[in-house]
This record gives sequence, structure tokens and C-alpha cells, in this order.
Amino acid sequence: MNLAVLPGDGIGPEITNAALQVLERVKRTLSLDLATEVHEIGVAALHRTGTTLPPAVLDACRRADGVILGPVSTASYPPRDQGGVNASAALRIELDLFANVRPSRTRDGLQHWGRTPMDLVIVRENTEGFYADRNMYSGSGELMPTPDLALSIRRISAAASARIAHAAFDLAATRRRHVTAVHKVNVLGVTEGLFLREVQTVARAHPDITYDEQLVDSMAALLVREASRFDVIVTTNMFGDILSDEAAELSGSLGLAASVNFGDRHCMAQAQHGSAPDIQGQNKANPTSLILSSAMLLDWLGRRHRQESFIAAARLIEQSVDGVLGSAAKRTSDLGGPQGTMAFTADVCQEIDARAV
Repeated sequence: MNLAVLPGDGIGPEITNAALQVLERVKRTLSLDLATEVHEIGVAALHRTGTTLPPAVLDACRRADGVILGPVSTASYPPRDQGGVNASAALRIELDLFANVRPSRTRDGLQHWGRTPMDLVIVRENTEGFYADRNMYSGSGELMPTPDLALSIRRISAAASARIAHAAFDLAATRRRHVTAVHKVNVLGVTEGLFLREVQTVARAHPDITYDEQLVDSMAALLVREASRFDVIVTTNMFGDILSDEAAELSGSLGLAASVNFGDRHCMAQAQHGSAPDIQGQNKANPTSLILSSAMLLDWLGRRHRQESFIAAARLIEQSVDGVLGSAAKRTSDLGGPQGTMAFTADVCQEIDARAV
């Protein structure tokens, strides 16, 4: 298996290096057929090539079996016509990564902020919705007819809604067999109605899986009050983006939040958080999110290619991270611990060695 690795901006290179160290350790421990190739993107690529996502890098991602993407500092990029391409959005569109899967769970011994423990996964549609850079064939989904009037177009299609629903029900079949659709049909009756129509159709084809629905505002409250009642949550792009950040923080920290983006042929691991330029280069970043995202990528590859060793590697990484997080003395500063990025990564690698014996 060949992985294209894009370190990104800010703390991206630091946490990407951490993820690569962990992958190298499980590769050696479990004799994985795994190779990585690092490609420059972001601000560094802009200065060298004139674009934050060179065409050669996009081609390498198309050829790879999987992609690891570090955080990117899109707020500091120039306009797209001056080379400022959002690699995250571009890769989701170009590789048709329609499903963004974001798990959130509490851990024994690690403080969480919700009223109940949680073990849920938010399955977010990734290619349309209100996101102006990915919902039009040509041009932007936002327009400004006059200096004092701005409009935003929201695209919801039956095809995209149906395939994200299938992804959610397939995932629920491997978990606690419960899917909750999140919507705002009471005020967005046409677009949300279309989304719900497709999800309900898929739900009827899975009578063995419990199905219910929640308004997005009540869902935001319930994640605080009673997150333990939810298993798999399926929703549209922007609602999923917001709710998954809320769930991650409630579970302990956004720094723990893993995610993958997948389609029919490609999968990309991506930390759920941003590039945190304020702590760049200070050995302060918590690499857990990208390490666990890389584990999710290994699991996806293992299931797609029927490689049990990759599935085992993903479990070993997850268990090792949990083992390290279980010790307050080994946590990073965002979790109240004393460790920096490098020391935390070394602890995870040592834990892998200990568990593999």
C-alpha cells in the first residue's frame, strides 16, 4: 500500500511527522506492506510553485492507495486565482470523498465535558451543502448582486443524500445498529425534505437498524445532555461540521478528534482540527487526532483490500493511544499533562512495542 502524505501548514508538519513515526512502528511490528511518500503543499508549495496544491501532488494522490493530509492555514492563503487552493476541499471534490466520518468517544480516566459518556460517529456529507467552494460546477456558490446584498446557494441532491445515508447505515451495522438523521426541515423544507426523503428510503431497506431523527438545534443540546443515546449520526455538510467539533470537545478535546474522508475508490486521513499557527514549531501540538485518523485510514484500507494485518494495525494504534492517554503523566498540555509532541509520540511507539509482545 502506498500513501501520499501532505504535511500542510502550521503544526501540520509536526503532527504529520508524529503520525509517520507511529505508522513506521506498526509497519515494522506487524510487517505491513506500507510505503509513504511526502509531498509539499500549502504555504511552502505556494512560495516554490505558485500554488498551494501543485497539480503533480493531486496526481500523486489519485495514484496512491490512501492520503494523509495535515492541517492547512487557508485563512492566510491568497485568492484561488492567485494560487490559494484549499487542499482539503479540492481533494474532497477531485477524489470524490463524499463521506466525512468523525468518531467521538469518552475515555476512562480522561475528563469529558458532557453530562454522559459518549461513543458515537458523525457521518457527514462532504461534497455539497452551503460550502461555496464545492457546490457549483463553475464559479462560487456565493454571489453579491449589490454592495449591500450577499446570497449563498445551498445544493442538496438526491444522489449525494442517498450515498451518505448508505454509508451511515453500513457503519451502524458494525456498531450498535442505530442511525439518527439530523436536519432542519421545519425551516428548510425543500432541501432538508429531499435529504430526509433519501435517508428514510435507505432506512426502510434496513429494518433491523433503529432509525430516528433530530432537529439540528435539539441535537446540539442533546450532545451536551445525553450523548450516550446516540450511535451513528448522519447529516448534511455544515451541520456535520459544527456538530462533530462540538462532540469532539465534549468528549475531552478537539485534539483527540480523528476523521477520514472516503469515497468509492479513495480515502484520506485528516485531523479534525486546524493548523494552530500560534503554537507552530513549539513542540506543543497534540498529535492524537492525526495519529488516530491514520489508524482509521489503515482500517479502511484493510477492509477494502481484505488485509487483516492493516485492520490489526489500526486496532493496535488505537489501543496504544488509549493506553498512553490513560496516564495523566503522559498527556499533552491541552489535556493537562506535561508532555510535548515528540515525547507523546515516543510514548505511543513504546506502547505499541509493549502491546505487540
